Amino acid sequence: MTKPAFFQVAIDGPASAGKSTIAKILASNLHYVYVDTGAMYRAITVAAKKAGLSYEDEAGIKALLPKTSIEFKPGTPVQRVFLNGEEVTEEIRSTEITNNVSLVSSYAAVRSDMVDKQRKMTEENPVIMDGRDIGTTVLPDAQVKIFLVASVSERAERRYKENKEKGMTVDLETLKKEIEARDYKDSHREISPLTKASDAIEVDTTGVSIEEVVNTIQDLISKQQ
Repeated sequence: MTKPAFFQVAIDGPASAGKSTIAKILASNLHYVYVDTGAMYRAITVAAKKAGLSYEDEAGIKALLPKTSIEFKPGTPVQRVFLNGEEVTEEIRSTEITNNVSLVSSYAAVRSDMVDKQRKMTEENPVIMDGRDIGTTVLPDAQVKIFLVASVSERAERRYKENKEKGMTVDLETLKKEIEARDYKDSHREISPLTKASDAIEVDTTGVSIEEVVNTIQDLISKQQ
């Protein structure tokens, strides 16, 4: 294992396991840069939509990549996301984008482009990066690798509450089915499927407070620093 120049924390896991919430708090506590890889794939999915492309048009989406820039800027309460200079923070969380990001992110060219961008973000600062293939593909030498899990029911409840706060109404059973479908797509894709790295520590967030999860992971990080 090659030791990276700056400390790296990789947090992987299925949709709504709490990855981004936990990663943001840890990054703030430790003064690390937070890299939301899921938002990057969602931004590319929005780019395809804005270009009028079918989400199944792999060649068309590949052609968009060299012309697409993604930026993160601090925001309250969430980090702001910009696609080619235009803010898409809300748009990337829409139901349409959520239901199609797995397909777009399964394309080899998309994954290759995103992984290059993500690795560049680690060259000047210690980072906390969350996603589905961070510990296995993007940052295989990360000093700390976490695999967050939670039951489908709990994840659907979390998504339901998030949607309600945004004025979106999707019933709980539909959300459960969407999460199960997303899990299947993410873990069965050919390139960089969702899988736990052999040296990752599994943390189950079902019925556990955010504070408890943060403390557990922070303890693991402090032992490696």
